[in-house]
Amino acid sequence: MDLSLKNKNAFVCGSTQGIGKAIAVELASLGANITLIARNKEKLEQTVKELVTVNGQQHNFLVADFSNPTQLKDTIEKYIQQQNKTIHILINNTGGPAGGPIEDAKIEEFTQTFSNHLICNHILVQATKEGMKKSGYGRIINIISTSVKQPLNGLGVSNTIRGAVANWSKTLANELGQYGITVNNVLPGATDTVRLKSIIENKAEKTGHSINELAQNMANEVPLKRIGKPEEIANAVAFLASPAAAYISGINLPVDGGRTKSL
Repeated sequence: MDLSLKNKNAFVCGSTQGIGKAIAVELASLGANITLIARNKEKLEQTVKELVTVNGQQHNFLVADFSNPTQLKDTIEKYIQQQNKTIHILINNTGGPAGGPIEDAKIEEFTQTFSNHLICNHILVQATKEGMKKSGYGRIINIISTSVKQPLNGLGVSNTIRGAVANWSKTLANELGQYGITVNNVLPGATDTVRLKSIIENKAEKTGHSINELAQNMANEVPLKRIGKPEEIANAVAFLASPAAAYISGINLPVDGGRTKSL
């Protein structure tokens, strides 16, 4: 099975912590040249140093804020033009919005989240797709959520926008497949990240339950009876990014220990 990503260039968004960082580490271990994209320069500099270069790879980073799509577009297009580089792998990964019932959500929460996720994803695709077409190799992988299959309680805005991204992605897969470009969604379940810890802490504050109790309850909802690790999400992403997954496109892949009840 061909999992080598040697001579492949990858954009990895949200790559200084959690799932995004784990993906960058895994893709680098398979030989890819990684361009990290995030907003914190210090964390980007540190993460670049942690990526392996066993195949002589050259890794770098771009500072970009997904709350500013215009700035993101300018940064990405300028980089591709100056470097004259084809991006073969695009990992769209952006932190989710604050939780809460959908009936209480402000209009601005929907519009900002839509911009951060779908609009910024689209900007990145438009900046990279022509290079993928010319090379005959493209992997667009969106890190979304199991909520696109089964909405999660207390995450109204996230459920809504994640669903939009999933439908955008499926449409894109239908259009780009003829060029050797696959488009897939990876749907993490409860994963040990800063965001999950924040969700648990907020719930503990509102309910009066302990953090440990809530974390254990969450783990008990999973058939495997544990929270996932960022590296386990990264493994699935790395496979989809590889030559071995050339005939897999347009799917939603839950990586959730079996928690999602729908097929």
